[in-house]
Amino acid sequence: MKPSTLAALLSFVIPGAGQLYNGHIWRALFWLIVTPGLWIGSGGLFGWVCHLIAAWTAWHKAQEHADTLTR
Repeated sequence: MKPSTLAALLSFVIPGAGQLYNGHIWRALFWLIVTPGLWIGSGGLFGWVCHLIAAWTAWHKAQEHADTLTR
């Protein structure tokens, strides 16, 4: 499994886990705090959006990192 796919999967399961896997501590803390807040604050309406955005950003940052290594 590619590191970017694994990062996205981790962040989809636990928002912030993919960012932590990528080594972005502050981004991980942001998603770990914001996502549960939106799940609770919106009654579940916006929590799933945070899960998807967290997974996408983890994937995107891992792809950027992989691209810089191949240059």
